[in-house]
Amino acid sequence: MPTPFDPAAFAQRQLDAYNARDLDRFVAEYTEDVEVYVLTNPQPTIVGREALKRHYRDNRFNLPELHAQLVNRMVFGNKVIDHELVTGVPEAPVQVAAIYEVTEQGISKVWFVRG
Repeated sequence: MPTPFDPAAFAQRQLDAYNARDLDRFVAEYTEDVEVYVLTNPQPTIVGREALKRHYRDNRFNLPELHAQLVNRMVFGNKVIDHELVTGVPEAPVQVAAIYEVTEQGISKVWFVRG
């Protein structure tokens, strides 16, 4: 019997990998053609899993105190909205909303909003 599609599971697995700074496990939750946006910009800032991997390798997973605490999560169909408190980055603490669009193959789009 097939397991039901669970968008929140993708968001949780990538969050767990983020906090473990496990780059391969993190990017595995995203589709090959993932697009990442900052909500105020209509153009994606990152396109593709390899670009995502490079960005997080060079700008996040090299920070030893990096941690994202999940404050709240909402799920609307295939959209997952996480409110996170991120520490261990130069501008920390930072409140972030991440909106994930999830397909059965993984997270296909992400929009970030910083508080």
